[in-house]
Amino acid sequence: MKALELIEYEKFEYKDIESPSIKDNEVLIRVKACGICGSDVHGMDGSSGRRIPPIVMGHEAAGTISEVGSAVDSQWKAGDRVTFDSTVYCGKCWHCGRGEVNLCDNRMVLGVSCDDYRRYGAFAEYVAVPAHILYRLPDAISFEQAAMVEAVSVAVHAVARTPMNLGDSAVVFGGGMIGLLCLQALKAAGCGFTAVVDLDVGKLETAKKLGADLGLDPSKVDVPNAIREATGGRGADLAFEAVGIAPTVQGAIASLRKGGSCTLVGNLAKTVDMPLQEIVTRQLMLIGTCASAGEYPACLDLIARGMIDVDCLISKVKPLEEGADWFARLHKGNEGLTKVILTP
Repeated sequence: MKALELIEYEKFEYKDIESPSIKDNEVLIRVKACGICGSDVHGMDGSSGRRIPPIVMGHEAAGTISEVGSAVDSQWKAGDRVTFDSTVYCGKCWHCGRGEVNLCDNRMVLGVSCDDYRRYGAFAEYVAVPAHILYRLPDAISFEQAAMVEAVSVAVHAVARTPMNLGDSAVVFGGGMIGLLCLQALKAAGCGFTAVVDLDVGKLETAKKLGADLGLDPSKVDVPNAIREATGGRGADLAFEAVGIAPTVQGAIASLRKGGSCTLVGNLAKTVDMPLQEIVTRQLMLIGTCASAGEYPACLDLIARGMIDVDCLISKVKPLEEGADWFARLHKGNEGLTKVILTP
């Protein structure tokens, strides 16, 4: 089969590799669409340490079942339109028993190669996945839209982990794809006033189109002051940090009212400085959130009903053989691209 393989950092080959064989509990998926995740871009240049070459990356994907393992439940058959979780969880450990599959002690991620394991992903014509991470696609959802559901699930999981009351105010730091999906998930969950903070005017314009009341550029305005002015002098009930660097974490915390909650979604920097006394004396809550844990069905429904718009976030749909070029363009980051989807 054809695949886009990272053979060394910043170097891909579109080549023939052996098609994956499936275990009894697995299915073989004919990949129809696979999105390039920001983690794949960081994996390509070696900065994350989670994509050690050689590896076929890709975990945001959808396709049709081509082959079914002998132990797979009869609900699945060849030809079914499906997507699948990026997390391959064991279903047997203590965390899995609690429904915390994203925290599985034996967790692997498709398209990741690290010191602990190597699991080939979906930038290929075929990928093998365990049947227990499959989800059936609604008829109304295209393969390209389904390739966005993993990212949607990250945002929905983050919102689900956050204590929220109907009509709460919220500010999202970071207007990239995850930030804009958090915005939409907050609106779908009943949030009232919302604001998005980013340096990119194009991202702020998209946020406004998606329902944000305010789009704030921190290079032009004092964001915490602007949030307080918009919320009766108190500050936001909720803040979502979708970048993962010190200035945005600190800005998110400073924008909260006393007793507010800050949900940390971004993880670009390994460590950041925290205003400890402000967190303690203003009784703020910090919430970490990782991947998703069973939210795929809800996310597919939200997309199918039009409550979360993923089409506006898809910048390009391109053939897999052009993947190396699009990885390079995303790495440069000067074209305003949000999501590029590759089709084998």
